[in-house]
Amino acid sequence: MEKNNETSGRDFILLGFSDQPQLEIVLFVVVLISYLLTLVDNTAIILLSCLDSKLHTPMYFFLTNLSFLDLCFTTSIVPQLLWNLKGPAKTITHTGCVIQLYVSLCLGSTECVLLTVMAFDRYVAVCRPLNYTTIMHSSFCKSLAGIAWLSGVGNTLIQSTITLRLPRCGHRHLHHFFCEMPAMIMLACVDIRVNEVQLFVATLVLLLLPMALILVSYGLIVQAVIKIKSVQVWQKALGACGSHLVVVSLFFGTSSAIYIQPKRSYGHSQGKFLTLFYTVVTPTLNPLIYTLRNKDVKEALRRLLRREQNL
Repeated sequence: MEKNNETSGRDFILLGFSDQPQLEIVLFVVVLISYLLTLVDNTAIILLSCLDSKLHTPMYFFLTNLSFLDLCFTTSIVPQLLWNLKGPAKTITHTGCVIQLYVSLCLGSTECVLLTVMAFDRYVAVCRPLNYTTIMHSSFCKSLAGIAWLSGVGNTLIQSTITLRLPRCGHRHLHHFFCEMPAMIMLACVDIRVNEVQLFVATLVLLLLPMALILVSYGLIVQAVIKIKSVQVWQKALGACGSHLVVVSLFFGTSSAIYIQPKRSYGHSQGKFLTLFYTVVTPTLNPLIYTLRNKDVKEALRRLLRREQNL
């Protein structure tokens, strides 16, 4: 019995949206539907990209990585969120919180770099079309994806480990719906100014720098298209870059609002809803944004369905 009490004493309490209980049922339904759509849509993109040889291109290679990232990212957060929304229990075990912190930070950091890599791919496709296949060859694309994943792993090993080593003096109430690093830092009972500097540096390298590189890539794309002065070229460039630009705006717009804001607003409702958007809603929208106006994906789906019917 003492062991159980000791274990439960190490659990964290995710306050989440408990200050707005009237919203919890609505949020449960919305999050559940979004999660199911995320699972179906992203799995469909991964399967189509793997099964259809015409989608074995750099763009769909990176899109497959993004879909896999979104699947894992939401799965590291949403099941626990749904469990806490459906009833009065708001706890998460110490081990569960540690795993959630490491995994979510790793995948979120990886996505920042991967979206930057995808912007570079779009730059080469629009500005260097004749050299596209030479530059974006298979080995190079795998190396770029590997850099993105290693960046995420390296960041979480450093930041999460430092955060978990902070003394908490028994503080267990997280003003959030999952174990996110800014909220975890706020539990510390020591001076956290050094940790805030470390968080700022990590944000600068893995959030603001990728945003700047993406803006540079699109600036060069616009500059190249303006020189040609052709409506068809503008339409082609928009078709090649439009979906990625929307995804980048959604992800970086909401995540930067969380990680650049003052520490006092980490646990406020606005911050939690912004976090909910980039952890739950954005992974649901990403595959829809990439496929709704994408003829390649629609044709690949038709070919797959015809193949199944012929069997």
